[in-house]
Amino acid sequence: MRRGIAASALVAALAVSLAACGSSGSSSSTAGNGPVTITYWDTSNATNEAPTYMDLAKKFEAANPNIKVNFVNVPFDSAQNKLQTAMGSKGAPDVFRSEVGWTAAFAKAGYLTPLDGTPALADSAAFQPSLLKQASYQGKTYGVPLVTDTLGLLYNKALFAKAGITAAPTTWDELKADAATLKDKTGVDGFEMRAGDGYYAMPLLFGEGTDMVNTAAKKITINSPQAAAAVETYKSLFTAPGTVKADLTSDGYAHMMDAFTTGKVAAIINGPWEITNIYQGSAFTDKTNLGIAAVPAGSAGKPGAPTGGHNIAVYAGSDAAHQAASEKFAAFMTSATSQTEIAQKNSTLPTRSDAYTPALTADPGIAGFQAILPVAQPRPELPEYSSLFASIGTNLGKILQNQESTQAGLDSTAADYTKLLPGFGK
Repeated sequence: MRRGIAASALVAALAVSLAACGSSGSSSSTAGNGPVTITYWDTSNATNEAPTYMDLAKKFEAANPNIKVNFVNVPFDSAQNKLQTAMGSKGAPDVFRSEVGWTAAFAKAGYLTPLDGTPALADSAAFQPSLLKQASYQGKTYGVPLVTDTLGLLYNKALFAKAGITAAPTTWDELKADAATLKDKTGVDGFEMRAGDGYYAMPLLFGEGTDMVNTAAKKITINSPQAAAAVETYKSLFTAPGTVKADLTSDGYAHMMDAFTTGKVAAIINGPWEITNIYQGSAFTDKTNLGIAAVPAGSAGKPGAPTGGHNIAVYAGSDAAHQAASEKFAAFMTSATSQTEIAQKNSTLPTRSDAYTPALTADPGIAGFQAILPVAQPRPELPEYSSLFASIGTNLGKILQNQESTQAGLDSTAADYTKLLPGFGK
């Protein structure tokens, strides 16, 4: 899951123990026959999501009086580096919320314990197989899928209707045509795209039948003709009539979301993690005004979007007692009941079918994203995959500012990938 907004000052308030005597890191101890205290690093948004996870941790404690939870909220943007540092030295949490792209990398480094055959994966058959695959590395499962997400086309139904548009666009050319119509008929910008962020450009790559790399062939494909065509289409989404020019400022994401939630732009590409914020906007006091469709398709003829989300992972450096308690905690947090509660309060997508209750799917945001999950593409089993986004994001920014050509920018990215993936060819 990608986020463009920083965690608020509430992080400081949430970085406290649920237990009266919990300590930071996996060094928390058991006194005699007293309770085991496990440290859990939560990487969700402190304002909109963390309170739900904190409530669940309290419920877990109530159901398991011999286990206490030291709940620490860590800002998502800095969590990967903090986890890497902590697990490589000391102070690592016993259990934590891991972005799907981190799991394989941490497993490769030996930081995670396999969960196959443990209480954490007792309900493995209930989870979507593709999501369990994303939590795996070299045949072993190192995380329990907690929430999933993907990117979709989010649009303002009222503005589309005012412009006489009766259905969401299914191709990028249709999207550009609709953007022009929306601007002409309503005076509102038709479409805005997150600029200079490789994750948001993935639907363009998938739409041309390619990816940043071909893992099976061990080949770098980011500078292929298909990728160049994808980026040319991406560039056009910022310059076509009715589209918003590229906002590469540090507040670009916030500007896009403010424009959409207040009805100043009719459509964007984003994920389910923003649903609760969207519902708070003046343009969506009526939740049914939010339209959700699959991302448009490219020349390959099929839409495709990245699969994101988070797993619960257990630190391999904890002792047996803390690992056992952490496995129980992972099972509780990913149970059908817990996932339904998380989805109801945070508008995120469960990873198991039995969590999609009728009450949950009555939410148009949840139902809308559930419907487009089939076009989401799981990430390959490549520990370095999440690290690939940095270079492509930087070079997309340069391409959008005409500081380098499309091909030069992609060639520069490919050169960076060669350093990250020495076994891959071009």
